[in-house]
Amino acid sequence: MKIKVEKKSNNRPTETDSYVGSRIRDRRIMMGLSQQDIADLIGVTYQQAHKYERGINRISASRLYDIARVLQVKVSYFFDEIENGTEHNEAAPTQRMCLELARNFMSIQDKSQQEALSQMARVLAEDPELQSA
Repeated sequence: MKIKVEKKSNNRPTETDSYVGSRIRDRRIMMGLSQQDIADLIGVTYQQAHKYERGINRISASRLYDIARVLQVKVSYFFDEIENGTEHNEAAPTQRMCLELARNFMSIQDKSQQEALSQMARVLAEDPELQSA
């Protein structure tokens, strides 16, 4: 198995850094957290959290560990598709919509409303006739 190593120059961010940042952003949104929330939880400024997500600044191993803990994933989560040989592109519109839906769902305070929405999604997913209506 041949391992592809990205050439680095002057310790500048690489495509891998951008990929890891996008995985952080996607997971943060999925959990319903703002950039300010995650910044507070890992002890950095909002601006620094933004730079991590955009792949502008590189993330140290200890900081990535802190981020993984806050986002309740293993550190390997941030590299999953890279390890499988899948190249990362900007999230497809459907994936963005799913992330937004997850964020909005987590913002609903009333648990009975969350359950009602969840039931509605199950019904729609199971009945193709309802989907085309």
